[in-house]
Amino acid sequence: MKPTIYDVAKEANVSIATVSKVLNNTGRISDKTKHKILEIMKKLEYQPSSVATALTGKKTFTIGVLVPDIANPFFAEVARALENNARETGYSIILCSTDYQLEREQDYLELLLKKQVDGIIIATEPKDLKKLKSLNARNVPCVLFSIDHLALDYHAVTTDDVRGGYLAGRYLYENGHRHFAVITEPRRASGRLRVDGFKKALVDEGVDLENVLVIEAKSKIDEAKIAAQQILSMKQRPTAVFASTDLIAVVFINEARKAGVSVPHDISIIGFDNTIHAEISDPGLTTIAQPIAKLASYTMEQLLESIENPGMPPRKVMLAPALIERDSVRNVNK
Repeated sequence: MKPTIYDVAKEANVSIATVSKVLNNTGRISDKTKHKILEIMKKLEYQPSSVATALTGKKTFTIGVLVPDIANPFFAEVARALENNARETGYSIILCSTDYQLEREQDYLELLLKKQVDGIIIATEPKDLKKLKSLNARNVPCVLFSIDHLALDYHAVTTDDVRGGYLAGRYLYENGHRHFAVITEPRRASGRLRVDGFKKALVDEGVDLENVLVIEAKSKIDEAKIAAQQILSMKQRPTAVFASTDLIAVVFINEARKAGVSVPHDISIIGFDNTIHAEISDPGLTTIAQPIAKLASYTMEQLLESIENPGMPPRKVMLAPALIERDSVRNVNK
């Protein structure tokens, strides 16, 4: 049975109040008594309750993180980076993957509030604005990660998605491509912004946007497969595809191989994120890199500042993406 504060007090032959003072580093306790109590805690493997700590007005040193899909390699790498940053500052994270479901998002927010987390990082596309706005009323510090919303007066740390899409469009154009397909996540603002940037690059080069086919798919394997098969089965396929995430792009490469279509000889593809999947795919995936380590670092910095200074005004941080060339795009000019 898990030891309690009562067990520690009984073993040390002191009051519960004395043990509490040692835990919270308050009151006047002799070094001898403090040392004795700490040794007994260690011997009993006693861990104070984070909820009980919160009820006393103390920090729980826990942070909630909401992501849409932990199976997506981008969010898996983000979670790892956030956890590393949290550990360096003495915090732990509670990771919640909503699988794009509103009900799960609501349930997880309630869970995090019950756990008395010190702050929440939200990487899911906001669906229940009323619920999210209520976090402000409860004085829960929040940071939006890789998303932003005008209705939410929160800190936000994002990548310049329009710029990233623009880099992808210009790169494909410079490599001689004139007929394109785009596979994007319709429900995420980042997906829409990446497509906007992609189209802007083509317009700047004088490309008719009628030559751009847009297919909607979540960044999930089953939906990405259907989108890939739709393009690969076309009688007149585009010469290049822009996928709004690396996961979608890597699934496309795999489906092309099954269909006997060579990437990049028969069709080129460029992704977005620069996850580990981009490096290990065959061929290596040319992609637009998000600075994941910097995104995580800035996010944690913003959240910790707002925990320490609840009244500080929200700040918006937007980081620049970069093009990473590998082998999935063919230069048709040569």
